[in-house]
Amino acid sequence: MSEVRFKELRHAPPMAVNFAKAVLRARVRPGNAPVLPDEGLRLNDVAQKSRHLAAYRQVCGFSADGHLPITYPHMHAFPLHMALILGDGFPFPAMGLVHVRNRITQFRPIGEREQLNIKCYTGNLTQVEKGYEFSIFTVVSTAGERVWQSESVNFHRGGGHGEKKAPDAQREARTTAPAPDLVEEWEVPGDTGRRYASVSGDRNPIHLYPLTAKAFGFKRQIAHGMWSKARCLAALQPELPEQAFTVDVRFKLPMFIPAKVKFARTRQNDGLDFQLLAADGVKPHLSGEVRPVSD
Repeated sequence: MSEVRFKELRHAPPMAVNFAKAVLRARVRPGNAPVLPDEGLRLNDVAQKSRHLAAYRQVCGFSADGHLPITYPHMHAFPLHMALILGDGFPFPAMGLVHVRNRITQFRPIGEREQLNIKCYTGNLTQVEKGYEFSIFTVVSTAGERVWQSESVNFHRGGGHGEKKAPDAQREARTTAPAPDLVEEWEVPGDTGRRYASVSGDRNPIHLYPLTAKAFGFKRQIAHGMWSKARCLAALQPELPEQAFTVDVRFKLPMFIPAKVKFARTRQNDGLDFQLLAADGVKPHLSGEVRPVSD
């Protein structure tokens, strides 16, 4: 891929416009040789809105500590993500994309009054067994200092001819990991998707109501993956390090809501492993790990 050219935005793209474009581009197909555009988006001087931040904390379970929750910068980046995948040259439709992995690195705690500069771009297009995967990268800086970054890996089903991926060593290690040292049971109400949509702007119908979810092949609405990640990290908030660290999560089985789930945490020598499991304590909704950033 050639060097990314960034387009400067004056304000975040309205999410209502983004979803209207998603409907219009629902029939886009990747063709035989899809290529990602080499244009990224940049949005500068983004101020934090105290009411929105408070609403996000309430929905996800974070306590107020003077800093942004580790997942909160994604709220500013998501409209840019949508605008990227809804651009005229983007090879995949937004409808049907599956968020399969999210990796966040926080280089230092971000004060809740700091203004942020955000840039987003796509890359790492890979043909896999059942389709294609690609990444959306986000870099957040303030006063010239990089403070946060993320990689969101998305999957498009169809057109895949790549080799089946072998289980990686980390995944195999999790299957033989010792019993967790903390297990909590959570109730996830049926309106969780609507409440999270109200703060994130992600009003994908599969998250809202049973009828809207059924229209897309789900038996009822499912929780947002990034809500699940945020909820887990809210539970770990007192244990998250002050120094630079990375939170890497793989999204697995969808969580149909309302639901009863189990949150399991295991402390490692260099960090934490965690899982969000179905009520049976076996079927995984997500698995993740917190690790310090090596110098």
